Amino acid sequence: MKKLNTRRAFIKKSALASLAIPILGSHLIGCKSEVKKEVESSGSSKTELDILILGGTSFLGPHQIAYALSRGHKVSTFTRGKTKPSVYAELFDRVEQLIGDRENNLKALENRKWDVVIDNSGRNVDWTKATANLLKDNVGIYMYTSSTGVYYPYLTDDISEDTKLVLSMPEGLTENEQYEQEYGVMKANSELEAIKAFGKERTIVVRPTYMIGPADKTDRFIHWPIRLAKGGEILVPGKKEDPIQYADVRDIAEWFIRLAENKQHGIYNGVGPKSAQTMQEFVKEAAKTFDVELSFVMVDDYDFLVENKLYYSVPWIMGGEKNYGSARISNSKSITAGLTFRPLENTVKDTYNWWTSNAITDERRSEYENNPNTLLVKEKAILENWKATQS
Repeated sequence: MKKLNTRRAFIKKSALASLAIPILGSHLIGCKSEVKKEVESSGSSKTELDILILGGTSFLGPHQIAYALSRGHKVSTFTRGKTKPSVYAELFDRVEQLIGDRENNLKALENRKWDVVIDNSGRNVDWTKATANLLKDNVGIYMYTSSTGVYYPYLTDDISEDTKLVLSMPEGLTENEQYEQEYGVMKANSELEAIKAFGKERTIVVRPTYMIGPADKTDRFIHWPIRLAKGGEILVPGKKEDPIQYADVRDIAEWFIRLAENKQHGIYNGVGPKSAQTMQEFVKEAAKTFDVELSFVMVDDYDFLVENKLYYSVPWIMGGEKNYGSARISNSKSITAGLTFRPLENTVKDTYNWWTSNAITDERRSEYENNPNTLLVKEKAILENWKATQS
């Protein structure tokens, strides 16, 4: 069989490997009501927090801001001022917006006090080190947004927060392996810098897996809401036992705020769903979102998928020795610490409603839906090839 690429390299090669993805659209379908329901069910925080978000205008940040404000907290953001918030735009009038650059201009953060800092834009170890050391005497808790990428290579099925991490680059890696390893090493060392500055008792590290949901500019998940809504004969890649993991961005965002409220220091995997799920189980559950006639064609031959250049369709990532455990990461500690999961149908529906709304332009939709490199466009030809091999 042909050598398989790594999962993050797949995303990189498809222009999807952005670490702080800007959000598109002027309105996010369903999000306001979801935040309201969550607040009504759990109650707002008893203690008002003054929260600083490093970043805040991208995929994860606006959801954190909306939830934090709904629970009575104050929010400041620190950005370069280049990405305009395009979701919950009206809420940003209630947000203090500080301008600077994590590379060389932290002046706006000097001599200021906050209860919590959430580091969503820690894409460089030196950035995390500099901000953590600058803020350690003026901020109570440092929350670092990491990634399950710290576990690469994913060699076992018992990956937990205690799994030993790779902290330096090994020799003899392929180009794709090097890219994946560099990302994991960067995130792992950034975590350590935050902990070194603030101490374990004042640091919270969240390691999300693939976050999906409305307003994700990466387009890594949008295939499934679009395709399932169309119905018909649908290609599903992967072996019957292939596991998948994902998390609704809103579940992660809201959990961040609750962790801060409860001062639950420690390291947590931001991983869903609640229980183990295979790719086949995922598509069958997600299909319940739409009232259409459809059928699934399970394409389980990795060699065939490689030949047809179908390496991933998030949340499915083709397995391999170094990716074996990438979707077998434990979330038991996080569930105990309050991570909750909305129904998959809600995620699919809200993402589809966002995609088909005026939140994005017709040009933006067309760019994806007519892209010859997407599974959406290639599916028919791949299915024809697959059927030919089965006859």
